[in-house]
Amino acid sequence: MKNYDLYAIGNALVDSDYEVTDAHLQTMGVAKRHMTLIDAARRDELLGHVRQLTSRRNGGGSAGNTVVALSQLGGRAFYSCRVADDEFGAFYREDLMDNGVASNLTRGNLATGETGICMVMVTPDAERSMSTFLGATAELDHTALHADELAQSTVYYMEGYLSASPTGLDAALQGRQMAKDAGVLLASTLSDVTMINYCRPGLEDMVGDGLDYLFCNEEEAQVWCGSQDIQVIMGQISQLARTVCLTRSALGCVVLEGGRQTAVPAANVKAIDTNGAGDMFAGAFLYAVTHGHSAVDAAWLANQSAGRVVSQYGNRLSGDILGEIKASFEQRAK
Repeated sequence: MKNYDLYAIGNALVDSDYEVTDAHLQTMGVAKRHMTLIDAARRDELLGHVRQLTSRRNGGGSAGNTVVALSQLGGRAFYSCRVADDEFGAFYREDLMDNGVASNLTRGNLATGETGICMVMVTPDAERSMSTFLGATAELDHTALHADELAQSTVYYMEGYLSASPTGLDAALQGRQMAKDAGVLLASTLSDVTMINYCRPGLEDMVGDGLDYLFCNEEEAQVWCGSQDIQVIMGQISQLARTVCLTRSALGCVVLEGGRQTAVPAANVKAIDTNGAGDMFAGAFLYAVTHGHSAVDAAWLANQSAGRVVSQYGNRLSGDILGEIKASFEQRAK
């Protein structure tokens, strides 16, 4: 038996969530619905704009959210990432440990400088707009990889946002080859339209000669395929992986597998904050498929879990809530 269900590599970021209006976004010059990379000066400028607002601090990073979700559901996960030896770095390390996720983060390999943060602006229509200061995670490189743990994992997951970092992308691709050599399944996500528009070659390298699992939302798939026609999109995107999960917000998702297109309905919820939904979907899906469930059944669990995320503020669920969803899933699967 493998030691880990999921080995992931990605950015380590501490999220700060703010409730804002569209007018606030315009005043701050923040692009709505997408992720924008910022430098330290821009971070400080934005912090000045939101100083009077109450924020919620959470462990974040896309793949970080995914491994935590899988662990909360009862899976075993390892995360390769990078933080600095500062307050946020200590917060991030403790958050992973508290959620049962093993990692490469030891006192001896912490970076200098500052741990990365993501400022998440949530508007009343539930859309999230992210401004990301990478900080130490910009220095993520191949030294973060643990070859033995990777080889003893069922799935290797590459965060698509790493396509924006030369060293991070190199690390992800070195891990991809290690995984392939060890017979570990390959998974990735397109992450964000911004990554497709500006970092597509890196994403194409992650896809390589094909993945076992790919996650993307409809807007990302539209941009990737250069089409608004859902049938054209599904025909093209299905060529990238053995199993593709195409999420469609309130329409649920479509599982593309073996030439089949299976629609799986969304959870019946009112969305108030979409931050973390895709990460939760991937974590719940990968938990289910690594525990003997079909991709379609896994997508049901993923939709239910992601639905609960968007019905609250914040990028993660409590273990108790995920436990309830898991119990319903297991009862349904009988």
